[in-house]
Amino acid sequence: MPQYKKIISFAVLSACILLILNFGVRSSLGFFLKPISDTFGYGREIFAFSLALQNLCWGLFQPLAGAFVDKFGIKKTVIVGSILYALGLYVTATAESALGLHIGAGILIGMGIAGTGLGVVLPVMARMVKPERRAFALGLGTAAGSAGQFLLIPVAQSFLAAYGWQTALLIMAIGALSMMFFASPISVEDSVNAKNIENNDQTFRESLDEAFRHTHYWLLIAGFFVCGFQLAFITVHMPSYLADNGFDSSVAAISLSLIGLFNIFGSLIAGQLSGMYSKKWLLGYIYLVRAIAIVLFMVFPISTTSIYAFSIVTGFLWLATVPPTSGLVSQMFGLKYMATLYGFVFLNHQIGSFVGVWLGGYYFDQTGSYDNIWWAAAIIATITAIIHIFIDERPVERLRSKQETAKA
Repeated sequence: MPQYKKIISFAVLSACILLILNFGVRSSLGFFLKPISDTFGYGREIFAFSLALQNLCWGLFQPLAGAFVDKFGIKKTVIVGSILYALGLYVTATAESALGLHIGAGILIGMGIAGTGLGVVLPVMARMVKPERRAFALGLGTAAGSAGQFLLIPVAQSFLAAYGWQTALLIMAIGALSMMFFASPISVEDSVNAKNIENNDQTFRESLDEAFRHTHYWLLIAGFFVCGFQLAFITVHMPSYLADNGFDSSVAAISLSLIGLFNIFGSLIAGQLSGMYSKKWLLGYIYLVRAIAIVLFMVFPISTTSIYAFSIVTGFLWLATVPPTSGLVSQMFGLKYMATLYGFVFLNHQIGSFVGVWLGGYYFDQTGSYDNIWWAAAIIATITAIIHIFIDERPVERLRSKQETAKA
């Protein structure tokens, strides 16, 4: 038993390092928006569209990556994802046109993130541990992604300042490729799966049919759209927004790093709370506070103090939605096909990301301001908080019947 615990602990650690690299590299791409746009002479809409396409492809390929994990295991998925991620960064660095940017930063990186990120790693982490530790594991994995944002954004910015955007992207490509080395330790989950997954003879097609006919699954999907809209817009456009308001790039780096730092705590707390309290109400409160934070940020005069205060509050709430959202998927439908079902929830998150990133660039080019998108983010967050009130977070009838039979 002690040896088994050591193997699982090492697998969890490897999963966290993988998420640090995945999330840290992706979160730094917003700093490349202005220099790449200036190099090509494009408006910001072009590279913003590349990053929006990245988020969309990430979402579109997430259910496929999840199904691949559920069918063939995490090791092959991570190796393929790492190669695609690194190739995308290389193509972006050597691009000579908008098409090259869209293929590299958009399609390839989006596919790579899907195969190495939260959508495939969190379900694996959930299956590694006992049920009573599941919520904490989901929070820990999410916090690891936040740590990547905190740790790697300053590194990426220093590469950008020292070597220029092309060389910086090539260095980051090497980092992305290194993610494949963490595939084998995580694959220990494949051998212990049977220990932690409930007895379930449901087929893949039956699981999809059950979920797609469940109204509350669709409410959860709809709510995650807003999370993606807000996070992607801020990640990509915050550096440019602050530069437009006269702030040095170091302020933006500190801002996004603060978001990453405080989201470490926010994710861990959210993971802990989602194991103790109603997940749907926790999500509702998170979205409501997000809306209030954005309104206050827009109403009061912008300053370094307001920027850092907003970053800290936003950091606590940044990925705090992930543990309760992914937890609701497993709570409603069980663990066997969690990676696939969470993948479809995450798809709508990425559709929201696409809309947030692209509209940010589009409205800036049209109006010279990001204000409309900031206010839109606050309004839809409020609506989403209300939507979560109506979610029934109980397990589906199939699981409730099994639980009742087991008790009898």
